[in-house]
Amino acid sequence: MHHVVDAGRRSGDRQRCLNGTGKVIIQTIERWFTGEGAHRVFWLYGLPGTGKSTISHTFAEMSFADGRLGASFFCSRDCEDRSSLHTIFPTLASQLAYQYPPFREQLVQVLRADPDVGRQSLCFQMEKLIVGPLKVTRIQTLIIIDGLDECKDEEPASAILSILSRYVDQIPDVKFFITGQPEPRIHSGFRLAALQPITETFRFHSLERSSVDNDIKLFLRARLTNIVRARSNCDLRECWPSSSDLHILCDRAAGLFSYASTVVRFIESGDRPIAERLTLITSLTQCMVEEGKSTLDTLYTRVLEHILRDVHPDDEGYQSRFRSVAGAVLLIFNPLSIKALSTLLGVSGIPAVLHSLRPLFFVPNSGANSVRVFHGSFPDFLMDPGRCEDQRFFINPSVHHREILFSCLTLMKVRLRKNICDLDDYVSLGEIEDIPTRSKAQIGDALGYACRFWAKHLAGTSSSGHDVEEVCDAVDEFFTTRLLFWIEALIVMGNLDAALPAINDIQRWYASVSCERLVRQGPS
Repeated sequence: MHHVVDAGRRSGDRQRCLNGTGKVIIQTIERWFTGEGAHRVFWLYGLPGTGKSTISHTFAEMSFADGRLGASFFCSRDCEDRSSLHTIFPTLASQLAYQYPPFREQLVQVLRADPDVGRQSLCFQMEKLIVGPLKVTRIQTLIIIDGLDECKDEEPASAILSILSRYVDQIPDVKFFITGQPEPRIHSGFRLAALQPITETFRFHSLERSSVDNDIKLFLRARLTNIVRARSNCDLRECWPSSSDLHILCDRAAGLFSYASTVVRFIESGDRPIAERLTLITSLTQCMVEEGKSTLDTLYTRVLEHILRDVHPDDEGYQSRFRSVAGAVLLIFNPLSIKALSTLLGVSGIPAVLHSLRPLFFVPNSGANSVRVFHGSFPDFLMDPGRCEDQRFFINPSVHHREILFSCLTLMKVRLRKNICDLDDYVSLGEIEDIPTRSKAQIGDALGYACRFWAKHLAGTSSSGHDVEEVCDAVDEFFTTRLLFWIEALIVMGNLDAALPAINDIQRWYASVSCERLVRQGPS
């Protein structure tokens, strides 16, 4: 059964709340979970950057340590698998099976009867993978779904919440903790007749500002003090950062932990003295939310300006590489490692560019881990021309989808070939025990990504303009010379199910191109 390996509490670079912070919310959640009331669902919601995922991860770790956590799914719009509704229930079921042997026995029976149940409708998944085994085993447990708003969902009321409302009464021993932004479809989901009476709601913005500010000050003082201790060349007065500095930063943060964490990463990065880097931030002109601007936008602009200044202010080559690399990290559908990203893009100097962007991107020390943004507010800023007014940094999604598309097509043209894994004639894949190893060695992450997602980047490319014919020629050449090799690679990787959506994306893009041509030609 397909499930997402890195969606649980132990994966990624998630951090717990700093000691002394988040006490009010954690205590409220604990009272809900240990209470005997009718509320079996807890909904924590708030604006981006307020720290919802940190609270979720903290609660997940605490619950797991006490043996109360059954499963967790941390949604992410940056990952195809973690933003798909159809991966949530199989992943939760897989974790429950590892945690509880009786549940595992029931789930195995379900999979033996229907091995493809994980690919069925959401209702069928919930009924067979979650509700059925839980009804038989009567396990008391907790299920956490974090960032539900980051999943792709076209329903007017959240599809996951609609299904939960249908089945929640059949599993009374299970509690659900759910977080997300207050989007209309999620609001509508929690208003459903079966959910509303059993849901306790906590609004992040209902916290007193003084409590949030105190947490942010504790966070800033602890992290900045750790920076000083980690640097042997620091000779700062004992009270650094000063109370006035903390007050300014806290005021600029306006309740957003994403602001505070960006400040910390900026100060600890680079070779300049940390006191100087702190002054660069505290000296910013006060800019509260007005005319579409916010303190976070101002911070992102200042950080990017100084990254560029530290490299070379007149280095247009760096600016171009920055846009190519940042555009790729923001727009790819599954995060890639530095090595895979370099192979896919074929751009020189990617490690150096990423190193300079550490205040804004998670750049792993290990070559196997993926590069990604720390917070979704940064991509939103870079791709909005009304917010990112400096053209040196603006990322135009259509332009960069086109760049990534050509990178994918080029890599497939060079690397795809007949029998890419060198299999014996007439052999069945089921007879080859080391097929994942061969696929990893011969195809790898970069080519594998290109095979899975090139058509999605085509769908994001403009279907009008002077360069459309160049795109059409490249796609035509691919189908003429590499179509069968592409299908073979998808089969070997176990991703043949990506072919049909890819064909649909291609058909829709070409239909859009045809419409544009008709509009230009006018009536005959």
